[in-house]
Amino acid sequence: MAKVKTICRQNTNLPLAVLPRRLNRMLRGWTAYFRYGCSNATFNYLRSYLWKEIVRWQKRKHRRTPWKQLRRRYGIWPADGDVRLFDPARVSAKRYYYRGTRIPPP
Repeated sequence: MAKVKTICRQNTNLPLAVLPRRLNRMLRGWTAYFRYGCSNATFNYLRSYLWKEIVRWQKRKHRRTPWKQLRRRYGIWPADGDVRLFDPARVSAKRYYYRGTRIPPP
């Protein structure tokens, strides 16, 4: 969460398309690594935390613009043109596989 926070708290002079590009690489790596196990609740929490941080970034960037106009401009799930923010909650988590007989003997 700290990495998401530091990326979102950086420069607000950049357009929104730069922020998802930086975050998407990191989020795809996290979800690929933690996919195996019981991680659905964690991915949902990460999604809500990410959304709140992006909204805060938008509010800092456009200080006098009301939320309705920001939502109309960027949408509910932030996107700028063809660049969309990766949604970690859509990644399906897999349980651990049973390897039983495939474990090599010592």
